[in-house]
Amino acid sequence: MDLILWRHAQAQEPGEDIEDLARALTPKGRKQARRMAQWLEQVLPTSCRILVSPALRTVQTAAALGRQYRLCEEIGPGADADTLLQAARWPDSRSPVLLVGHQPALGEVAARLLTGQAGEMAIRKGCVWWIAGREDGDGNVLRAVVCPDLARK
Repeated sequence: MDLILWRHAQAQEPGEDIEDLARALTPKGRKQARRMAQWLEQVLPTSCRILVSPALRTVQTAAALGRQYRLCEEIGPGADADTLLQAARWPDSRSPVLLVGHQPALGEVAARLLTGQAGEMAIRKGCVWWIAGREDGDGNVLRAVVCPDLARK
């Protein structure tokens, strides 16, 4: 199974006057989302299921891809690695899954799948980490890490 982790692009800073779920992408974030969407469009299988946190910044990030997605309350801010892996049906899903979400949960998933231990890896805003389960069941492999500044055409 392929699991693609996409951290939302740069968003407004948290503040007293805006709820966390209502934080929108900045102009830089919209540009980051478009760049990553262009790269993903070239490599994502059409059968890929896309699950998106209900936060505005993740919805705006996913919308740049122009594909249908499903809002998934469970992977919103504050989710943990177990919840993300359950939502993705790791490792048993028949099709690849793209999760558009948040730190630290995405980094916790990456650490667990790549090292076999609990921990956290730093996934930068707007970046995609593509993890594949090995066919022989012997661990997982990191297929790609792509960030918006590297996804330029």
